[in-house]
Formats: sequence, C-alpha cells, structure tokens
Amino acid sequence: MGVKLGDLVVRHEISLKDLSRRKVAVDAFNAMHQFLAKIRQPDGSPLKTSRGEITSVHSGVLYRTANLLENGIVPVYVFDGEPPTFKQETVEKRREVREEAKRRWEEALKIGDLESAQKYAQAALLLTDEMIEDAKKILRYMGVPVVQAPSEGEAQAAYMAREGDVWAAVSQDYDSLLFGSPRLVRNLTITGKRKLPGRKVFVETPPELILLDEVLRNNGIKREQLVLIGILIGTDYNPGIKGIGPKRALEIVRMFKDPESVKKVVGWSQELDMMEIYEFFLNPPVTNEYSVELSPPDPETLIKFMVDEHEFSESRVRRVVEKIEAAYQSLTRKGLEEWFS
Repeated sequence: MGVKLGDLVVRHEISLKDLSRRKVAVDAFNAMHQFLAKIRQPDGSPLKTSRGEITSVHSGVLYRTANLLENGIVPVYVFDGEPPTFKQETVEKRREVREEAKRRWEEALKIGDLESAQKYAQAALLLTDEMIEDAKKILRYMGVPVVQAPSEGEAQAAYMAREGDVWAAVSQDYDSLLFGSPRLVRNLTITGKRKLPGRKVFVETPPELILLDEVLRNNGIKREQLVLIGILIGTDYNPGIKGIGPKRALEIVRMFKDPESVKKVVGWSQELDMMEIYEFFLNPPVTNEYSVELSPPDPETLIKFMVDEHEFSESRVRRVVEKIEAAYQSLTRKGLEEWFS
C-alpha cells in the first residue's frame, strides 16, 4: 500500500510523449497488482483461460508494456526479492484483508450486486509465483529488460534512478522517494479513467511526475527527515503513530531533526525497531548487476506462449508483436546519446 505522502508532494501532470526516449524502472509487483485488480470481467472476475488459470497479469504485461514501447518509452521491470524480516506483519495483514475481500466478493455475487462485487474483487486475489514467472517470460520474449532485486523492487528502482541508468522510478506508491529516487512517475502502467471509490464518477488519470528535490525544498527538509515522516505516518513495515498525519509529522521532524529525538518525542512503543526501518530506507540491499538495454524480441515464442498456452487471440497478439518489433527498431536505431537528455 505504501506510505501516504500525498499531502506533501507536488504532482506535475505529464504525457507519454514527455517520457519518449527515456528509460524508466517499473516496480513490477506494483504494476502487476494493478493489472490483477483492474483487468477484470463486469462481475469482478479476473480474465481466465478455459482451465481456470488467471491471465489478467499476462494481459496487462503484454498490452500495457507494448503501449509504452510504441510511445518510445523503455520500461525496465524490477522484481522484488526477499522482503525484510520486519515486513512479515504487513504481509500477514494483507493476507487477512484478501480473505475478507474474497468473502464479501462471493456474497455480492450471490445477491447480484455487481458494483460491490467489482469493488471487493480488486482486493481479493493473490499475485502467485506462477504469475510472476510468467510475467518475466513475457517481458523477456518482448525484449524488455528484467531486473531481479535482492530485496524491495522500489529500493532497486530508486538506486537505478540515482545512478542515472534510468530516468525515473515508476510506481503508484511514494516509497521510491523515501528510497531516494530523484523522480517518481505515477499512473504510467494504468492510465485512462478510474472510478472514484463509492461513487459512479470516473476521472482521468494521466501520468504524473514528482520530483524529490522539489518535495524536500518545498517542505524545508532533507531526505532523512522525509524517511522519518514516512515512519511516523506508517509504511509497509510499520503502522503509523496514532494521531499523526503528514502535516503533523512534518512539524515534528522540522523541530526534532534526528531519529532518536523523534523517537523520544512521539513515545515510540512499537515492537519494531524504528532505527532498523530508518536505516533500511537509507541503505537498502540493492544490486549493480543489471542491464537496462532492450533485446531483440522473440515473436514466435511470444505468440506461442500467449496464444497456445494462455488462449489469447492470435490475431490480436500478432498485431501487438508487429508494434513491439517496430518499436525495437525505432528505439535501437538512433544513438544512445539521445537518452536522458
């Protein structure tokens, strides 16, 4: 779910054209959870094969990634590795939320309440190991770079952006800023219109850019203090301090700049070690062994995998393959000096 920093950031609306000829590091798990939640049937059921295998992730990875390539954007998908030990409580809570959502989804289907069924279905399904491995296969057949992070994908994406190997990190969550990414792009893998919660109202969701330096400058803080704000309001690793929202947390870290002082003034009583979380955000496990270059796509293997194994429309997949091949030729024909300008 990520840290809720929305009140402290400035979002700059951008277009896909603004990202043309740029490489971006995509938090793969974040994107795949979006695909699993959003690409569904009217009753909230995910896309499936005749054998009952869920293919919403497959669909999102293929079609949304092809769309980025067609627009001149090179997505580098970064996959999570081993989570830190202190994330286990969050993992367990998410499992409980999924189980409750699944129960409510099934109840809504029984009484024919499709609106509620759609809402609960979004939180009911688990991203499985098989989906993850299939996503990697699809990306490799497309020639798209895949990076395996030793730990958190967002931390690895932020590292790659800091190193200048990619232009920005891509995620719906703000955690990449805490991990030090100079730029964060949101709404890139899921664009178009989204329904407001509990209302029959749809709003446009264009991509948006957030600049870390601007966030720090506007709030008069350093990155270390931004990490402390995240910890106070709650992260994937710890619940927030009751009664402390983003603005109150900002006041506290401006007044008490070092973590030990902040820990003392808020009366930290959680079993989790605050300093361990703080240090993890500042110095997470990352690897420098990765490639961000496109590879030649493997059209026939991709078609066989999507059509023969997962029952996608052959004509539609072949049209997408043509776009992927054209994008590869376009993106690799011009000199690398054009990148990151």
